[in-house]
Amino acid sequence: MNADAMRRHSAGRNAAVLALLLVLCLAAGGLGALATEPNIPTWYAGLNKPPFNPPNAVFPVVWTILYVLMAIAAWLAWRSAPAGKRWRVMVPFAVQLALNSAWSFAFFAAHNPWLGVGVIACLLVAILWTMLAFARHSRAAAALLIPYLAWVGFATALNVSIAVLN
Repeated sequence: MNADAMRRHSAGRNAAVLALLLVLCLAAGGLGALATEPNIPTWYAGLNKPPFNPPNAVFPVVWTILYVLMAIAAWLAWRSAPAGKRWRVMVPFAVQLALNSAWSFAFFAAHNPWLGVGVIACLLVAILWTMLAFARHSRAAAALLIPYLAWVGFATALNVSIAVLN
């Protein structure tokens, strides 16, 4: 294979990995939405919420942006890590993505804000773990997760407030 063919092959593989990561992240969001959306007009609407609770329409917009940023961050880290160590970068990412979806089931589907607090606390730790793993190979990848960490920090305060108020 000549140099041009190798570059095209590598570019194609990189694009496929990015597409796969976008699908995975957006699917995690979709899975969480399955647990969330049916409970918003019913159970969630009846909860006492703190004054800093954003309007419901804000959440899907913010989460879509965050899932795209997460996918790009994971792609940058995957691309920057040596081939034999890519799994080490992706394990914490997979853990945080699973916890991300699990929170919706804990909070919304189980109707249990305190269980949500437990899951979101684990999620915060997993995001930090992911950022550290990414930073070893790509500072840009770790930096792209800062908005995610900030939003989940805000969501933690919101979750704790709802748990206390109810």
